[in-house]
Amino acid sequence: MSPKERKPRVSRNPELIRGIGKYSRSKMYHKRGLWAIKAKHGGVFPKHDPKPALPKPVEKAPKYYPADDVKKPLANNRKHNPTKLRASITPGTVLILLAGRFMGKRVVFLKQLSSGLLLVTGPFKINGVPLRRVNQSYVIATSTKVDLIGVDVAKFDDTYFAREVQNKKKKTEGEFFEGEKEETKVLPQEKKDDQKAVDVQLLKSIEAVPDLKNYLAARFSLRSGMKPHELVF
Repeated sequence: MSPKERKPRVSRNPELIRGIGKYSRSKMYHKRGLWAIKAKHGGVFPKHDPKPALPKPVEKAPKYYPADDVKKPLANNRKHNPTKLRASITPGTVLILLAGRFMGKRVVFLKQLSSGLLLVTGPFKINGVPLRRVNQSYVIATSTKVDLIGVDVAKFDDTYFAREVQNKKKKTEGEFFEGEKEETKVLPQEKKDDQKAVDVQLLKSIEAVPDLKNYLAARFSLRSGMKPHELVF
């Protein structure tokens, strides 16, 4: 008999309505012949050995998916291109800082570092701006220039300005209630000497030009009636 000619399976206890069969439980006990099977095995239904349990997987699959996706770092295949320096910024150019702690101060551009940042100084003795790094996006280049003959800036790079990582110790109960004490940061003597060495050579060039020292000491600011787009630096 082919599979197509097989008759569909019909229940021995057809339902009169959903959940209620035509024959009772005792009637089906005799109709299915369960009494004969029980009598054949001494009044007890035969028991089969349980099937061997399948080996448990080493890692159980989670019941629920995590709420947040696990972030994976993306592969950065971009090649690092050095930042192009603006044509108006050359060694010795006087720049005006537009942001940060020394906003409005005039500084002297010394060189461009490998990170693309600009190395500038006030000098410190004139306007209080020390050797520091600034982004060229936050400066205005002026037409004024300072002669850098004799100024050695070869030792200054990005690692020179790197901050030292300090391990914070856990506070005891007494220190916690005492409150935080303000720690004064002391500049190393080596950096103070480097600042003086650069300033000495720059001051010689600055003092040789009339009114240049006063120009660097003055802070730039816009006054009423001044139009920034019409200013010539």
